Amino acid sequence: MRLAERMSLLGTETAFEVLAKARRLEAEGKDVIHLEIGEPDFATPANVVQAGVDALNAGDTHYGPSPGFPAVRDGIAAEVSKTRGISVTGDNVVITPGGKPIMFFTMLALVDPGDEVLYPNPGFPIYESMIKFTGGVPVPMKLHESLDFNIRIDEVAGQITDKTKLMVVNSPNNPCGSVISNDDLKALAELAQEHDITVLSDEIYIRFLYEGEHHSISAFPGMRERTIILDGFSKTYAMTGWRAGYGVMPLELVEPISRLVTNSVSCTASFTQAAMLEAIQGPQGDSYDMVSEFKARRDVIVDGLNEIPGIRCARPKGAFYVFPNVEDTGMASQEFADLVLEEAGVACLAGEAFGDYGKGFVRFSFANSTENIEKALERIDRFVKSRI
Repeated sequence: MRLAERMSLLGTETAFEVLAKARRLEAEGKDVIHLEIGEPDFATPANVVQAGVDALNAGDTHYGPSPGFPAVRDGIAAEVSKTRGISVTGDNVVITPGGKPIMFFTMLALVDPGDEVLYPNPGFPIYESMIKFTGGVPVPMKLHESLDFNIRIDEVAGQITDKTKLMVVNSPNNPCGSVISNDDLKALAELAQEHDITVLSDEIYIRFLYEGEHHSISAFPGMRERTIILDGFSKTYAMTGWRAGYGVMPLELVEPISRLVTNSVSCTASFTQAAMLEAIQGPQGDSYDMVSEFKARRDVIVDGLNEIPGIRCARPKGAFYVFPNVEDTGMASQEFADLVLEEAGVACLAGEAFGDYGKGFVRFSFANSTENIEKALERIDRFVKSRI
């Protein structure tokens, strides 16, 4: 069977490949500490689970509207209006099975072959994959270690051409945990308006913010009309398997995005939407407790990594990843990631999995217990010292 040529343009998410390799090693008897996968190690809050169960028992097992049920869209709009300081209604919301469809559908709806798309690098690998798959031209906005993994506005301005159609921003960022300052967001908003660029703002880690306040590019004057906010429930409420995401967008995009939902997945599961509504309208204590625990883990892993020879690690302001530089260990980042798994039993990702500007770095997720993080740090320390 011969695949379509476009399949050669489609990348993958290395975290799942490393997870599979780690599982094989475990099957062979090796003890592995998993710091590779970006998934909260907490249970979905009990009230949210119960809402899903109640919906199933009530018969919510059938098709729903492609953009989502009106009551759930209204609930999401109220939450977004409050947290972003903007005014949107349920009519601006499209609910999808996970956040990735919003990335894909946005690009399918807006990007023609040859259009250029700015995106963060290092960044979530699916951005570049989807840009290429839709025929767009990926234009990486470099995140500089010296700037706490943020962009240089003048560099971005110099990358804009008359073919630039879309800009992807992600704050807090995966894999670096960096947060775009309000001043830089304002500058990006001005560039978007000056050059008529639409913005896809990936805000999936909005609650995982350990310092300062969240700012959305959509809140700047004139930006609500050209911004698609991507968010969801996977991280904030530990609902990765529920597949619960959404986009908040200008009204003229709602119909075409909804049509893409109809043509691909039909709709998001009805019982999942019931759980989504309970998540945002019910008690928030479990979610905030989870974030507090992640903040404590962040400090443990950052302090521990910075004590290991050859490793330097910035302290992320958000998300639940660290992105240490391992160049001074004398190993390339892919070599480091491979060997620390095989020899030390610690699973992580090589920085180049997140783009060319990730070379020299690795990503550790601290979505694991403090006990396991401390054990992993001991293993990494022994591994590095045995190599230097």
